[in-house]
Amino acid sequence: MRSLRSIPVLNCLWAMCLTVCLAGAAQAADRDRLEAFLEVTGFGVALDSIALSAADAPEMLGMSATDFGADWTIAANNVFDTDKMREMALDILEATLEDGLLIHAAEFYASPLGQRLVEVENSSHLVEDDAAKHAEGAALVDADVAEGAGRSEILRQLNQAVDASGTGVRAIQEIQVRFLMAASRSGVVELELDEATLRALLREDESELKRSLQAAGLAYSSYTYRDISKSDLRDYLAALENPKMQRVYELMNAVQYEITANRFEALAVKMAELHPGQEL
Repeated sequence: MRSLRSIPVLNCLWAMCLTVCLAGAAQAADRDRLEAFLEVTGFGVALDSIALSAADAPEMLGMSATDFGADWTIAANNVFDTDKMREMALDILEATLEDGLLIHAAEFYASPLGQRLVEVENSSHLVEDDAAKHAEGAALVDADVAEGAGRSEILRQLNQAVDASGTGVRAIQEIQVRFLMAASRSGVVELELDEATLRALLREDESELKRSLQAAGLAYSSYTYRDISKSDLRDYLAALENPKMQRVYELMNAVQYEITANRFEALAVKMAELHPGQEL
């Protein structure tokens, strides 16, 4: 699943066994089936990787992690606890993910191609150096364009398919607003803007943010799928453009965005306990 500490990647045989469990066994609890879904699709690792975003929180406030003292890392790890985030995801998915959609996605990701994709996606999530990933990916994009190889166009379509409704930009804006407002309410910073004004300012930069996200997404995908053939990428694209998979990704994106926003709000409250207020 697109979109981070090292965990074993499921092999194809075990993945197929998980798919059978997901598709059958009427006595199996919904929770168990969803937990299997997180593993076979790689979405569990994608959820775990949300924890890495905590490092960006101080910078969003014009500060640095050192401003919050020696307890910063412990506090951030507690707020972005991976077990808690997975439980939050399971709670949401229990109420929203239909069995037919769950089985459809699990069957694809349990296939040999699906598991190969999960392997490279998990590995990419686990690399913390975003700057290095972006630089290598951007270089691959430049080389592909120069050679006219056509991989970049397939990857662009892949990125579009996983966010067909185009919610990514607005979701990032919503996360920023919720975090900044929570930081203001908690006394971490003093905002001179009300929420409506803040949202209006963010909307002014929406086009630039969209372009930036598209460029970054293409570089990230080029890095992640650098060892996947064009033929396999085309098969992946076809799978992602299926209406059922589109609905699955709509739900997955919503889960990731909500958990990220929720955890940033919780982090703002915790930051207030670590450092006195500062004007922003």
